[in-house]
Amino acid sequence: MGILRALWMVFWMTVATFTYGGMAIILALFGVRGHLFVAWSRQWARIALWSSGSRAVAHGMENVKPGEPFILVANHVSWFDVFAIAVLLKVDFHFVAKKELERVPVFGLAWKAAGHISIDRSNRERAVESLRVAGQQMREQRSVVIIFAEGTRSRTGRLQPFKKGAFVLAHETGIPIIPTVVTGSYDIMRPDTFSVRPATIHVYFESPVTVRPGEDLEALTERVRAVFVERLAETESMPPLEAGPANLSGPARRIS
Repeated sequence: MGILRALWMVFWMTVATFTYGGMAIILALFGVRGHLFVAWSRQWARIALWSSGSRAVAHGMENVKPGEPFILVANHVSWFDVFAIAVLLKVDFHFVAKKELERVPVFGLAWKAAGHISIDRSNRERAVESLRVAGQQMREQRSVVIIFAEGTRSRTGRLQPFKKGAFVLAHETGIPIIPTVVTGSYDIMRPDTFSVRPATIHVYFESPVTVRPGEDLEALTERVRAVFVERLAETESMPPLEAGPANLSGPARRIS
């Protein structure tokens, strides 16, 4: 049954990607930008959840205030984290993710057309420039930028060390961070499997964290990470085996 569900989802995601992605690419060629692309991204994600038989539930949505820029920092154990966050957010948003996504046929072009931001993790200068673009975009559009703090999906479902990109952005711009804890998505489609098991995904939009005067990157990262560890423990999800210090790898140069 899980394999049939996966095939069903692949069919509908292919249809949705070509439909919404194709429209986004065409409109982008004519210089169209804005809210429409976010609405299409949200609908694409909604189809993903529907076809998998899963649903998403929001907690703390009052912390995401319309018209205010935020850096939404989330954990990442599954592609379904992306779908759940995109469906639940009622404000304009843009994801920040690895540049390799641009190589995916149709999806990659649609990703760029919709204004999502790619990070070249192999090139420090380009990664810093991408963060600079994200900061400028947030200031101008007063929108939400979504960054997965671990940089990649967890293979075990447990919280991994945090990369520093999101925290550099917050440190340099002064824009608050909303720690966003996702639970329930890991078992829907585990790594290296082709089977979908419907589940309920819970997304906790925690209280905003602002940079304190004189606070360095390490302290800011630890403070945000502590929110994840506490929430994952409370929900009986999978916190890190050891809380330990955050791993501050990645581009460290100033972006402003």
